[in-house]
Amino acid sequence: MNYRKDMERSVSFIEENISDDLSAELISGHVGYSLHHFSRIFFGCYGITVMEYVRRRRLSLSVRALLRGMKVTDAALLYGFETASGFSKAFRRYYNCSPSQYLDYLKLEQISEGMDELGISDEALIKNVRIEERGTFFVAGYAASIENVGASGTNDVAALWDDVDMDGLETLLYEKLNPHTHAEIGIFLPGANGEARYVLGVIVNDFDDAEVDMECLEVPEATYVVFTTLPTDEGANPGQFASVIKRTWKSIFEKWFENNSEYEYDDEKSDFEYYDERCHPETDAVMEIWVPVRKK
Repeated sequence: MNYRKDMERSVSFIEENISDDLSAELISGHVGYSLHHFSRIFFGCYGITVMEYVRRRRLSLSVRALLRGMKVTDAALLYGFETASGFSKAFRRYYNCSPSQYLDYLKLEQISEGMDELGISDEALIKNVRIEERGTFFVAGYAASIENVGASGTNDVAALWDDVDMDGLETLLYEKLNPHTHAEIGIFLPGANGEARYVLGVIVNDFDDAEVDMECLEVPEATYVVFTTLPTDEGANPGQFASVIKRTWKSIFEKWFENNSEYEYDDEKSDFEYYDERCHPETDAVMEIWVPVRKK
C-alpha cells in the first residue's frame, strides 16, 4: 500500500486547521486510519510524531505572526498554546532562544520583501549552525546530468532541482523504495570535463529495492558542519527558497570556512542537501546543508 498520499492528506488537514483544537485521534480519523496504525505510519514517513509535527508548525507560524506585530500572548492563543509562558518555553526548547531573540538573530522581517530587497548579511545566512557526527548511510535515487559546471565548488550547483528536470522523480522514489523516513537527499557528484551528476534520493537500509536505473550511493561516516537555512515565504515569493539555499552555500565557502579557525573542508567526503518535512510548507520552509569537515 502507498501510504505517502494519505500522510500528505493528513498534513494538508493539519495546515488547514492549524489554529483549531487538533488531536492525533482527529487527524487519523480524517484519513480513515486507526490511531495506532496512523501514528506508526506517520512516524515512519516523517521521523516525528504527528503532534510533534503540529507543535513545530505552530511554532514556525507563530514567528510570522510575531513579525506582523502580533503580541506574544495573542500568537500563543492563536496557535493553540494556553499561556504566553507555555508558548515561550516551547519556543525556547525548539529554537534554543526566546521568540524576541530569534527574530533579532535571523532578522526575518526582511524575508517577506523578496530576494531583490533582502538586506541579510552572509553572517546571518550561516549563523544557524551545528557540528554533528554521522555514520555511514545509504542513498538510492535518480541522477540528472549537468553540463558546464562551474569551477568554484558545490555552491555553483546548489538546489539543482530548481534548474534540472526532476519532475515526478520524488514520487517514484517513495513508491518504489518506501523509505522509513520522509526526507530527500540531494548530492552533487563531480565528473570530468565539466560534466557532473546531481542525485535526488532517499535514505535506505540497503539497495535491495533499488531499480537498475537508480543511482546507489554509500555515504561514508564523517564530521559535518550543518547549516539550517533561513525560513522563506515561497508562496508570496516563488523561487525564494532555492535562492536562499544558493546564497547559503556561497556564504559557507566564502565566509564560514574563511573565518573558522578550527575546521576545514574535508574534500574526501560528500556534502549534501537534506530536505525533510520542514521544506514543504509554502511559508517558513527550511532545509539543511551538511558539509564534511576535519580539524585543522
